[in-house]
Amino acid sequence: MPRFHIQTFGCQMNVHDSRRIEEVLYERGYQAASGPESADLIVLNTCSVREKADHKLLSMVGTFRDLKEQNHDLVIAVAGCMAQQQGEALLDRLDLVDVVIGPDNIPDLPGLVQHVQDGGPPVARTVFDLDSPSFLTARVRPGQREVSAFVTVMKGCDERCTYCIVPYTRGAERYRAADEIVAECATLCAGGVREITLLGQTVNSWHEPSEPSASESRFPELLRRIARELPQLLRLRYTSPHPRHVTSALVQAHAELDMLPAHVHLPLQSGSDRILRLMLRRYRSADYLARARALMSARPGFTLSTDMIVGFPGETETDFQDTLALVREVGFCAVFAFKYSPRPHTPALRLGDDICEELKSERLARLFELVDELQSKHLQSLVGSTAEVLVEGPSKTNAARWTGRSERHEIVHVDLSAAHEPSGTRDLRDYAGELLRVRVIEANKRSLLAVPMGTMPQPARRLPARKQVVRLPLMSP
Repeated sequence: MPRFHIQTFGCQMNVHDSRRIEEVLYERGYQAASGPESADLIVLNTCSVREKADHKLLSMVGTFRDLKEQNHDLVIAVAGCMAQQQGEALLDRLDLVDVVIGPDNIPDLPGLVQHVQDGGPPVARTVFDLDSPSFLTARVRPGQREVSAFVTVMKGCDERCTYCIVPYTRGAERYRAADEIVAECATLCAGGVREITLLGQTVNSWHEPSEPSASESRFPELLRRIARELPQLLRLRYTSPHPRHVTSALVQAHAELDMLPAHVHLPLQSGSDRILRLMLRRYRSADYLARARALMSARPGFTLSTDMIVGFPGETETDFQDTLALVREVGFCAVFAFKYSPRPHTPALRLGDDICEELKSERLARLFELVDELQSKHLQSLVGSTAEVLVEGPSKTNAARWTGRSERHEIVHVDLSAAHEPSGTRDLRDYAGELLRVRVIEANKRSLLAVPMGTMPQPARRLPARKQVVRLPLMSP
């Protein structure tokens, strides 16, 4: 029986795609290998958003040269955004690679592997499904308890931010029907999943595919339907939203649906209006701040995290100071920040790359210093408070602890040793998928330590009605 090994680089969407690759291979009789050494097929699922991903792939493929020489039947496949971006050129660059497939061609992988095994030449397939979009359906792994799962609601991007290669690697926006989305969520819930993350490049732009001219996102309606029809679901997350589509209706959904946690990851990229215009982000810093404040006012303790780029072409010290000021004003609980790197096929290439690496690194370090300060204050402020933790599984480093996330998305380690159990004896039962009320006793650098106060009823308790959310102003032109 053939065996496969998958290595994933990049974002949650790549993790989701790797799971779909697994399922396609399982259906064709493959089994998971214990590692690349015992595999007949190695799949490298790539990202190409930043330049480091290119270097990582080249380095990784090189490490398999000895395996390829020892096993001439070994097939190496490259999937994901870099595969889509470079296509057949990747076969020319990397002599060890046999198959290149784009994200929309995952179902073709077994057939392409068979083609190579039958003596065919290396092959690339990177065709978008623009005319007839299809979405691979997530399934629960047989015999395995999974607390969390991803469900795709849309793919592609029409935003055309000048630094971003995603429209080139993922294509134009395509939307999935609500009936299909809800049905997949229901199947996952029936299999024991208690947290679902809805995925899309601009996930909150979703509307029914039969309404291509919809003037406003229907995403809040989708969230309400899932909450209404699947009360057994404990948490419903989504990533990554675009600030343009944070509407009053979406804020109201956060105020009324306890299934939505008190946290959103809302990409900002820069706090400078001048740089935002160069990036073609289609909002100003004041627009972002208004939406951030609206979300944070919807629920007590609401937190935001974000993405940031430093060293974008033309960024001055004043522009960077604007970014630091907005980070302080919003008070992000986490920031994922990166140095700008020129990407092929992006309009920003015309701007050049006039910020030296030394200055990019210096600004990135200053940004991280501020973020560490904000995160430390936030975590310390939670010591002594209570939280609701959805347990994901046992700790990898301490047998007496279980790990999960709070309603605000903090990582929480729950100590179930006898010293901290209300009964005085260590509880050995499986807590995965349960919602625990805990008391925070310690703040670590990136997580919290807590002790249990009891198991909450499932499904989660309904929260009391909240105040009416004010209508957000239109985005600035």
